[in-house]
Amino acid sequence: MAGQRKRNPNGAGTITKRKDGRYQAAVYVLQPDGTRARKFAYGKTWADCDAKRRELLDKVDQGIPVPTRSAKLSEWLPYWLEQIVKPHRKRTTYAKYETHVRLYLLPHLGKKTLEKLSARDVRTALQRVQRTTTAATAKETHRVLRTALSAACREELISRNVVQLVEAPKVDPYEGQLWSLEQTLTFILTARRDPLYAAFMLAIGLGLRRGELVGLRWQDIDLDARTLRVHKQRQRVNGENYEDSTKNRRKRTLPLPALCVAPLRWQRMRQQAMRAKAGSAWQDSDLVFTTRSGRPVEGSNVLRSFHRLSAKAEVPRIRVHDARHGAATLLATGNVHPRVAMEILGHSKISVTMEVYTHVPDALKREAIAHMDRVLGRRQR
Repeated sequence: MAGQRKRNPNGAGTITKRKDGRYQAAVYVLQPDGTRARKFAYGKTWADCDAKRRELLDKVDQGIPVPTRSAKLSEWLPYWLEQIVKPHRKRTTYAKYETHVRLYLLPHLGKKTLEKLSARDVRTALQRVQRTTTAATAKETHRVLRTALSAACREELISRNVVQLVEAPKVDPYEGQLWSLEQTLTFILTARRDPLYAAFMLAIGLGLRRGELVGLRWQDIDLDARTLRVHKQRQRVNGENYEDSTKNRRKRTLPLPALCVAPLRWQRMRQQAMRAKAGSAWQDSDLVFTTRSGRPVEGSNVLRSFHRLSAKAEVPRIRVHDARHGAATLLATGNVHPRVAMEILGHSKISVTMEVYTHVPDALKREAIAHMDRVLGRRQR
């Protein structure tokens, strides 16, 4: 009895010898759907089989799913959304991913298994999505599936991500229309009596996002020191209005332009008058922009007012977000260093500031060409 191996404790798995001479290990492991099932591993020797048993137990201890069979995408994608995306990503990101999984990935690829999914399957599914929607939607679906399968690779459910072998659909880059300086001034004059005038000035002068505007609080503004701190935003997902950290979770403290100080002082006086009129019905939130009863202003209402005032001012219809493009362009026109512009606009990468948001005005192009004429003309003489 001295040479007999001790029995493994409960949950540690078992190793038995098969009739064909090989050894077989059996361990209860976690499945992608959250259940537990028996997983078998085989080896030519007891030591080989024991090493595989220990690898499975390590994954059990770490909570890593180990499917006893190749999981279907209809099993993996919901698990990925709930267990990986939801706890670690923003609610807006989760909502976007969930929409693409529900509307496009599960109907076209849900029956495919992770191991047998091919590049051809992915390409065919994306072509179907593009035919029924747009190239931009198909490109985003490609990105969502690539992210989901990258997570499957990290959890060792598959050895490679076939989506990386499929080229994403081509999408023409968005070219937002910009207002000229004269058009911007015309809009400002038209909006001066609007309740959201201060918000539009912050969008034009500092390039604040819609969510940042409606999430701005008075405690984040110092009108005497002329500073503004941006660290929160408000979003609406599935009918719920909630507060969240800023995009890329980048906090920034900005100097307030003089043209924004007076509108903010007017907004504070206007809000105090609304508070007095509402009385006990007022909902105190410290938000800078509220309704007449103190409730948060919806981002969609900011956009609606912006378009209404644009039509009244007879300037081209653009998005509030395009005001960020305009702010970056004004910074570039003033020869502001791109790194400084990046901090003001709250971008995560300087390439975003340079490639997406900075539109070179025609006046700067003409100035650059005139400089070339002067330099090259001097060399020829």
